[in-house]
Parts: sequence; structure tokens; C-alpha cells
Amino acid sequence: MITGAHSILYSRDSEADRAFLRDVIGMPHVDVGHGWLIFGLPPAEIAVHPSEENNVHEFYLMCDDVDAFVAQMKGNGVECGPVQAMGWGRLTQVTLPGGGKLGVYQPRHARPKAMAVGRMKARKAAPKPRARKKAARRPPRRK
Repeated sequence: MITGAHSILYSRDSEADRAFLRDVIGMPHVDVGHGWLIFGLPPAEIAVHPSEENNVHEFYLMCDDVDAFVAQMKGNGVECGPVQAMGWGRLTQVTLPGGGKLGVYQPRHARPKAMAVGRMKARKAAPKPRARKKAARRPPRRK
């Protein structure tokens, strides 16, 4: 049923940010027409956090070594924010050419296995427990 996830980054300079993802980060991509690039992602995960609002979403890239990532970006002339120690990982932010920020972190949390594509079956909601019917009162048997 579910075959993947499609994330969207909104940008004031989408062409520059697409070029950054293609040329600097080195993400595989396809051109779906007129220079519109769709990028492949490594296995992903999703978490649901409590919030007072709906429709608030965040997107991060993950890496095995955030310090090596920052050094590689610096070698490419790309500015990253300071590495912050968070409870869930070590986080930096890359400034995209379009001016937006993209979080990149080295997770400290356990990682789930990737979902098998084409093997997920829709789960039905658990049935509600039925009220037990009271046994009809039978008259005692006569011998």
C-alpha cells in the first residue's frame, strides 16, 4: 500500500536549492520535466510529537557523523550552524542558497527497520469489545 514518502521543501530560490541538493549534497535525482528535479532519499522514519496545532511539520536529514558532515560542507564553502547536543542527537543546520535552513543530525535514538515496500497490509481497527449477552434464563429441567 505505502511505497514511499514525498517531502517538500519550500524555497524562495528553488532552482539554487535544487542545484545544492544535486551538486553539493550529491542526492540522486530524476528530472520530471522542465528542470523540475525529484530527489531520492535514504530510508526514512517519521515521529509524531504532541502539539497544540495540527499541520506543523519538520524535515531533517540524518548522518552517521555530524562533525564529518560539517567539515565536508565547509570544504564546499557551505555554512553550517554550530553543532548542538540535543537529547535525541547532535544537530546542525545548513543554510541553503535560497536562504532557508535544513537540519542535519546524527541520531542517538534507536533506528527502526525500513518498511518493506509492497508488503504492508492495511490493518483494520481493533474490533470494539461486544457486550456479553446475558444468558436467557431457562426453566430448570424436570427429571
